[in-house]
Order: sequence, then C-alpha cells, then structure tokens
Amino acid sequence: MKFDILTLFTGMFSGPFDESIIKRAKDKQLIDISLHNIRDYATDRHQTADDAPYGGGAGMVMKAEPLAACIESVKARQPNSTVVLTSPQGRPLTHRVASELAQKDGLIIVCGRYEGIDERIRTLYAEDDISLGDFVLSGGEIAAMAIVDATTRLIPGVLGSGESADFDSFGDGLLEHPQYTRPPVFMGLEVPETLLSGNHELIRRWRRKESLRKTRLLRPDLLCEIELSKEDIRMLKEIAMEDAGGL
Repeated sequence: MKFDILTLFTGMFSGPFDESIIKRAKDKQLIDISLHNIRDYATDRHQTADDAPYGGGAGMVMKAEPLAACIESVKARQPNSTVVLTSPQGRPLTHRVASELAQKDGLIIVCGRYEGIDERIRTLYAEDDISLGDFVLSGGEIAAMAIVDATTRLIPGVLGSGESADFDSFGDGLLEHPQYTRPPVFMGLEVPETLLSGNHELIRRWRRKESLRKTRLLRPDLLCEIELSKEDIRMLKEIAMEDAGGL
C-alpha cells in the first residue's frame, strides 16, 4: 500500500516510521511511505505556505496554491490513491475506519497546520476527513502517523504469525481481555488459574467473558454496536450478577 504524506514538517516522521511494525512492513515492501514538503510547491522565493485569514482573526491559514500543486503532483503519480485530510472536524479514527482505509490502493494524507487549510482545498480535493478525537493538536502530523500505523496493521502479511489484529481491542468490536505473562505471581498477584490450565476451551471462554466484562465497564456503548451471540448474552448476565454480588 502506498502512503503519501503532505506536510510542512517532514522531520517529524523520521522516528515513528523507522521502528517496529512500520519498519518491518516497509522492509517487506508491503507498504511504501513518501513524504512531501508542501513548501517545495510554493512559487515565491520565501516558499510561503500560509497567510492571514480573510475576515481577520488570530493565526494563519495554509494557502491553497502550494497545497493544490502538491496534491496534484502526487495524484498524477498515484491516481488511485484517496486524498485524506487531517482535521478536528473529520470523522473519528476507529478500527472500522482503519479497516476501510486498508482496502484503498493508497492514501494521500494532508497534514493541516495553524488555523487550518483554505476551505477550497477541501472542496476541490478531499475524499475523506479524519480526526483523532475531540481535541486540537498543533498539526496533522501526529494524526497522519496514527492513520498509517492503524491502517498498516490491517494489511495482510504485516503482522507476524504470533500477532493478529483480529484479537486487538476493537478487532471484534470489544475491548481486549486482560493479558498476563511470566512470572505466575507478581507482588502477591496471581495469574488467573484458567490461563494456566492448558484447557483451550476454558481459556477461550475466560477471554471472551473478560473482554465482555472490560467493555461493559469501560465502553458500554460498544455493546450496542455489535451482534452478541447467545453465549455473549449469557456471559453478560453472569457478569451483572457477579458485579452485584450475586455469585
């Protein structure tokens, strides 16, 4: 999958994209990431990429001309890629959204800065608009990193044999169950006996129930968005009784 990132600060990406899963995916040629400095497409000698907003107000706005030239240059080389803006007004980045993006041929991610971009860029070029949540970052670079990371994990072949996005939190619509590793006792706290039993069916049921328990406690809204099995419903009833002190 091809990622093209349009930014005023290309140096911000050197660390996150050269480590861990992203690096492995690049090494295996499952993804390709190119950074494009928007200032390189400005036509004046100062490479101006921002200007004061019409109507007045604080801050600066990213200019349309260099950004449009940058998008068109990349789009000419990657005609099947989808143009994605990063901004607080976009739809929240979720596992479901990342799954949609992972099906694309490529993403052209535009990193907003300052007070935002000239609205005409959104009108002319944007095919999607992504936000990390209801807060404001200094720019869209961190959002772009999150989009690349969340999307890359879902590309077939990226995760190794011992890893699977299917069992991550939100992979099946629920939060992930608690995880433990050696030692079996740490500071007086023991690993649940079921996980040491070697009984795969008991372990599966324990993990499912604890996933439901954690989701019910921390993100009950998610339970309304997935199709629960009869086993899930039975487990939720058991959890409710346990929490109420009935078991």
